[in-house]
Amino acid sequence: MIITHTAHSVRFGTLTLKDVVSLAKAHGHRRMLLAEVNQSGATIQAIRERGLEIHPAIDLRVGTSRIAVLIPKSYAAFEAMNRWVSWVWRAAPSPETLGDAQMIHPELAIVYSLSCMPIRPLRENEWVGVEVGEQVRAQSRPNRDKHLAWCSMYFRDSSDRNAHCLLRAIDQNALLSQLTSEDVLPAQHRWESLSSVELRFDRALWRRSCQFLDGLPSWDIDFGEGGSLKNLRHYTGSAEKDRALLRMLCEDALPYRYPQASQEIRTRLDKELSLIEQKGFISYFLINWDIIRYAQKQDFFYVGRGSGANSVVAYLLQITHVDPIELELYFERFINLYRQSPPDFDIDFSWRDRPRMTEYIFNRYPNVALLGAMNTFQYRAVTRELGKVFGMPKVEIDLLTRGKVTRGDALAERVLKYSQRLQGLPNHMSLHSSGILISERPLASYSTAFMPPKGYQTVDFDMYSAEDIGLHKFDILGQRGLSKITETLEIIRAAQPKEAPPDIHNIPMIKSDPKSLKLLMTGGAMACFYVESPAMRMLMTKLRTQSYLELVAASSVIRPGVAQSGMMKTYIDRHRNPDRRREAHPILQDIMPETYGVMVYQEDVIRVAHIYAGLTLGEADVLRRGMSGKFRSRAEFQQVAEKFMSNCREKGHPEVEFREIWRQIESFAGYAFAKGHSASYAVESFQCLFLKAHYPLAFLVATVNNGGGYYRAETYLQEARRLGAVIESPCVNEGQSSTLLTSDRRIILGTQRIREINHEFCQRIDIERAKSGEFIDLEDFMCRMHGSTHKLHLDQLLLLIRADAFRFTQVPKKELLWAAHRRYNPAPPQALSMFRQTRQFKLPSLSQSALEDAHDQLDLLGFPLCNPFNLYTGWREACGVAAAEWPRHVGRRVQCAGYLVVMKDTRTHHGEWMQFGTFQDSDGDVFDTVHFPEVTRKYGIRGRRGVFVLSGVLTSEYDHISLEVDHVSVCEMLPNPKYADDPQYQIEQMMRRRQAN
Repeated sequence: MIITHTAHSVRFGTLTLKDVVSLAKAHGHRRMLLAEVNQSGATIQAIRERGLEIHPAIDLRVGTSRIAVLIPKSYAAFEAMNRWVSWVWRAAPSPETLGDAQMIHPELAIVYSLSCMPIRPLRENEWVGVEVGEQVRAQSRPNRDKHLAWCSMYFRDSSDRNAHCLLRAIDQNALLSQLTSEDVLPAQHRWESLSSVELRFDRALWRRSCQFLDGLPSWDIDFGEGGSLKNLRHYTGSAEKDRALLRMLCEDALPYRYPQASQEIRTRLDKELSLIEQKGFISYFLINWDIIRYAQKQDFFYVGRGSGANSVVAYLLQITHVDPIELELYFERFINLYRQSPPDFDIDFSWRDRPRMTEYIFNRYPNVALLGAMNTFQYRAVTRELGKVFGMPKVEIDLLTRGKVTRGDALAERVLKYSQRLQGLPNHMSLHSSGILISERPLASYSTAFMPPKGYQTVDFDMYSAEDIGLHKFDILGQRGLSKITETLEIIRAAQPKEAPPDIHNIPMIKSDPKSLKLLMTGGAMACFYVESPAMRMLMTKLRTQSYLELVAASSVIRPGVAQSGMMKTYIDRHRNPDRRREAHPILQDIMPETYGVMVYQEDVIRVAHIYAGLTLGEADVLRRGMSGKFRSRAEFQQVAEKFMSNCREKGHPEVEFREIWRQIESFAGYAFAKGHSASYAVESFQCLFLKAHYPLAFLVATVNNGGGYYRAETYLQEARRLGAVIESPCVNEGQSSTLLTSDRRIILGTQRIREINHEFCQRIDIERAKSGEFIDLEDFMCRMHGSTHKLHLDQLLLLIRADAFRFTQVPKKELLWAAHRRYNPAPPQALSMFRQTRQFKLPSLSQSALEDAHDQLDLLGFPLCNPFNLYTGWREACGVAAAEWPRHVGRRVQCAGYLVVMKDTRTHHGEWMQFGTFQDSDGDVFDTVHFPEVTRKYGIRGRRGVFVLSGVLTSEYDHISLEVDHVSVCEMLPNPKYADDPQYQIEQMMRRRQAN
């Protein structure tokens, strides 16, 4: 019998499953054992293959030494094998662990390698495998009637063997020269024809192997269960109860979602319920409802998105907050009789709440696992690993990863050669970003599993394999944007305990709020989720976005596919200029009137393919899904693509016309949003806009506390200052570990924002203050925070002092620093909590300038709390036209000073680098700049901050004004007075100036 494995045996195998199948067929093999090393994750994909009988197995190895091969003779044995390997063998891989393996399952065959066969007589389900070169040695061993002929085939040629050696060196983090023959597989394991292999084995031995293979079952993609759905089939325990419960929940929710439900809505509801039942998805909806219901009970904020937003049933169950009737979302995009793929709900929770939701799901349902994801070798990573394997110096490896190769460098060329060979091969199994599987049967029925640091079992296959067998995942995502909405409401409740907080779920009210719409239209949406980026603010201004529906379209128009195909500009032109809408193809205009004949959503691909090219809805959906990546290579996608062309010819469409439409589909479909997905994003954006418009400071503080967004925390604090807040440094008395908004519009930064400070220490400060009251002075703080359980370390204390966290004492920072050092030296730290020192020392005057404070803030917080322009020189005399005055100077050449907010590097169609910048002027107003390739080459801006004098021409496109920069000069930062006499500091400042220029 023939044994092989694929690259799914990570850092071991070198051939893809497609390669293995092709080689097997080419060499006349019609049956083989696919025995991946210590796992069975490739089984699902393997049994999809046609024309080749593949039997799953697991190759138990310690390093490269084979101990045995486990071969299941039934699906029950396959499940038992997966469970044993996952939790027993992987915990302690050794021949001793295999001692009781015969007890795993009676229908699991254990084929030992000749060198590891037991001394005792073999049991009924135990065998011994003999390689070609082991036949003579095997004759002297007992149990000869239990010997089987096996031949391991792993390599096509010496190149594959070399790649295997490199993978083993990477896995062991060793130099290639350090590998021994025991660390790699022998070169003899090459693919060869079945006839030549058979001739080299003893006839009786070969015949016994064939008889053994004949006793193995045929494997099918349904794993012997029948049907295509493998998820938990019944939420309540029976199909009838599930159907009744889903109908009851929808009927009860109608008055809340649709106070005056029309016949159209009821008809749509009946149609959806019928389709959901026909496709067997009732339990899927009920499980999602159960997850949402738990979140609501815990007061967890969430957003349901994805194509599930096309469903009225999902809207009624509050899985989503998008009304599909209002947006004319057709249910067939989500579920239709032709669609074979499972439905898809993406449910976003706060990043703080997501662990609780995952815990609930694992406790609530019996057969649950996280979905795996295969990480593959990419250029930079594999080049770096190979550089280490070949013993290259780090400097040379760094150059190589950046594409810089010295001509004639044989070693570098060798690294690059094998880098190309290994790119795309699996590197390691990791976690899917959000997928959770809830199965009817134990997930060991389908593969082995592993236990990542999160502590939840994770299957050894990915989402594509899961879909192939009908296991549709539940997407539970964590999002910081939801956390800031939740925290904003908490801040509002704390500030106004007697007043009810705003109803953030009153979507109709929020979508029509005038203040929110004004922010959207004028580009004032900083911190507002999806619409805060420079590109989205620019698009909002150009479109004059004035409604929820327009934002839904914009959320998809901004995606790379639409933009790269040139259709974003077309959409803007037709939106702003109704006369341009006549340029749309009449058929496309009829299909997509609300987007002026421009394909904007994923659903548009289905509509165009169905109406224009005459594909069925099922074929059109295959086409849409095929554009997303891996499915593009599948045969069914290629067939549909060819049918699109042939149907267009049969319909008489001009060749030039339908090929242009195909180009548009192909260029953007893989990146476009489902309309329901865009609508879900728009809902969350409007919730953020509402909070920003009515509670701006609370919202910005919550944004800072939850990791910010597109911009640095400094940018949001500058925005808060512009809106009237006073930004203050951390304080151990008035502040907290997180950033705090006071009733008098002061924002006190959290102690956790101090660089290199221990977060647990910050939380202990909060606990001690809540327990025993505010700290009196530095001495009191040291006595109370230094105890037998927790020590107060000097470095942590000094960070607090330098950050001005003891300003309530009204003692200069330098005096506090002197006092802290005096208490720790020479006095031992243990004495701190026992005695307060009362002896006073007279110190000289220790002054601290505002500039020194700003430099301390820059070092400790990452940004100054004053206007950042105060730290730079040379901008006042160069300052020309403020950003607020730009509308009166369009078309003119102007000069202005800007503090860098963010700089985006991108390439033109010709491969040249150019930049798009966002800056703040000295008044806090934000403006955008464009730096074309010639300017980028001469004045490219590097780094994350600084004040620059920018010159160029103001241009306006559909009301969005930007500066086309033609000259940039760097303003010099004022030196820190503390180090004015330090030669080393002077040298560092000089180097920074040279680098900046």
